[in-house]
Amino acid sequence: MNGRVIGGRYELATVIGQGGMGQVWTAYDGRLDRRVAVKLLRPAAITGPATAADEMRRRFVRECRVTARVAHPGLVTVHDAGSDGEDLYLVMQYVEGADLADHLAEHDPYPWQWAVSVAAQLCAVLAAVHAVPIVHRDLKPRNVMVRPDGSVVVLDLGVASVLDTDTTRLTHTGSPIGSPAYMAPEQAMGGAVGPSTDLYALGVLLHELLSGNVPFAGSTALGVLHRHLYEPPVPVRRARPEVPDALEALVLRLLAKDPRHRPSGAHEVYEHLLPLLPARGAPAGPMDPTRPFLRPHAPWPDRPAVPPAPAVPAPPPVPPAVPADPRTDPRADPRTYGSTPVPGPARPDVAAAVEEVKRLLGEGALTQAVDVLGGILPAAAAEHGERSPVVRILRKQYASTLMDDGQYRRALPELRRLAEDRDAEAGPADAQTLQFRYDAALCLEQIGETAAALAEYRAVLPYYEQDPDPGRAFDIRRRVGLLLVATGDHPSGQAQLHRLLLDAERAYGPYYPLVSEVRRVLEHQGRVGQRF
Repeated sequence: MNGRVIGGRYELATVIGQGGMGQVWTAYDGRLDRRVAVKLLRPAAITGPATAADEMRRRFVRECRVTARVAHPGLVTVHDAGSDGEDLYLVMQYVEGADLADHLAEHDPYPWQWAVSVAAQLCAVLAAVHAVPIVHRDLKPRNVMVRPDGSVVVLDLGVASVLDTDTTRLTHTGSPIGSPAYMAPEQAMGGAVGPSTDLYALGVLLHELLSGNVPFAGSTALGVLHRHLYEPPVPVRRARPEVPDALEALVLRLLAKDPRHRPSGAHEVYEHLLPLLPARGAPAGPMDPTRPFLRPHAPWPDRPAVPPAPAVPAPPPVPPAVPADPRTDPRADPRTYGSTPVPGPARPDVAAAVEEVKRLLGEGALTQAVDVLGGILPAAAAEHGERSPVVRILRKQYASTLMDDGQYRRALPELRRLAEDRDAEAGPADAQTLQFRYDAALCLEQIGETAAALAEYRAVLPYYEQDPDPGRAFDIRRRVGLLLVATGDHPSGQAQLHRLLLDAERAYGPYYPLVSEVRRVLEHQGRVGQRF
């Protein structure tokens, strides 16, 4: 027993996982009298600029909020998050069962029907996660739990993205986030990641379940990443001839080097797996991942069913609390129910709502602020007019708060509307028009619309290149280079970053943070891309 109490209520018990950034503990929630899992992260362990720890703290809060918004039975539930001394903590549901790596080791060879069932459940989780949008970035057997009822639960959602600080997806040591054995080529090259990155990791995981080994192994991380980039995977039927042809073909598609050649999304992968799932009525033993498909929502195995409660007479009906229609319901007769009219909904007070938003933002309650802003906008438009300064300010704050809260998909249409209105008034070169379009490109990048993000960045870049301060133009050029790498166009992406490195060195000198970052990305890509 550790005895340390986190956040004034979570008493740490035993370590169940450990890594370079922190530990995972079983803990006791004294307030609700339950067992939980607590993940401790240590920003002080980061090496690099002095602001790195502060940046990690900021991203930690944002990512925890986004993660907590995803509700899915195959995703571990987030209960709480905060800081305790120098540590950041994330309190999660404690999941009983075995992680998928241990489950595979205990059942070797792993039945291919089990592998299909695990992959189908993971697709359901990824579809929900990618819709937010969140990219897991570190999907692997150790981050997947198999519960006693056979259902699969994904761990560590969003935590990997807390450990990097930008689209580069690099840590301050220059290493890409994730585990080399499950890392997509675009992730290995330090480029931007998207939903297809998780699909590649799913392909590696599925290959391992079917064949007993990951498709690319090596004695060093660099050697493994090189094989991801340049070697084709061995088809799983060479090791397991009983695996269906369609399943082997799906694994090879998931492991395509170019993200554009992989399935379009988790939904498509699920549809390909659906015909391969076991038929209803087949037996399902303890911790059998086919059980959720064979006996959906059945009681967990080895647990006695709760006996039915004795019948209780139904209570007399209670009159509805809502006002009745006087044309059809005599209860609305004022002689019976009184003559005082029922008040309708009060008209929203725009000024009061604005003050409430200011208070919420000051307290860091972004999700509540988003709800208030979204609710007050229609009333403000009705009162002041859609193109009034009041509505423009509210819509701008709404879009900005949505972005801060990680709700990029909802922020995008608001930013596009603001950009169109401002463009019509002040023209395409106006600073505010360009800012709205830049923010829209950021949203497109975050939700995985890489081609659209590239087009938007390239459209605004010429305007920013006319600015005497090259900072924003350099930022856009960096993002374009990384997005090109992410789409598989490594030569164009690297050429873009090389030109940026020369221009940034000329403008800022060799030790400026942007220069150091771009140089680190290029050096890393050079090491990984070098043929041994």
